[in-house]
Amino acid sequence: MPRRILARLLRPVFRAGFAAALVLPLLVQGFGLLLAVAPAQAITAPELRGQRSLKDLQPDMHGRNLQQQEFLKAEMAGFNLRDTDLRGAVFNTANLQKADLSGADLEDAVAFATRFDGADLTGAVLRNAMLMNSKFADAQIEGADFTDAVLDLPQQKALCARASGTNPRTGVETRESLACR
Repeated sequence: MPRRILARLLRPVFRAGFAAALVLPLLVQGFGLLLAVAPAQAITAPELRGQRSLKDLQPDMHGRNLQQQEFLKAEMAGFNLRDTDLRGAVFNTANLQKADLSGADLEDAVAFATRFDGADLTGAVLRNAMLMNSKFADAQIEGADFTDAVLDLPQQKALCARASGTNPRTGVETRESLACR
């Protein structure tokens, strides 16, 4: 830790007077111990993080906990993700065409430019999901909950044209969750 930063952190201690003189060696020793013990965490590019998470991809991931996983440029067409916990997951230009996402929890997920064409989203929860530039041609959405999801307007209108059913977990009607008129 540079001396200027350490001095700025310890300035209030010096102003405190005599008591600080007793505490100061402990603080300095604590900082040294903290610096010696805490390894630096390297920041990796999203593509590299995505490649690490792709190692575990299997065509049948039914019911798994995949919360906050990153699927960048992932080829997941036809995958079985039925009843999978995907809360907070990130799909960036992923291919989920004809994937089974029925009953999946995609709350707070981000899916940018992801293909859901022909996917089964029956009973899925997509609350607060960010779905910009994603495509849903021929996706089955009966009972899906899109409450507060962000969709491109043309996709929202296309989904409204075939929206039906009520989500079994949230009790919200699909048409209502898409704000269909």
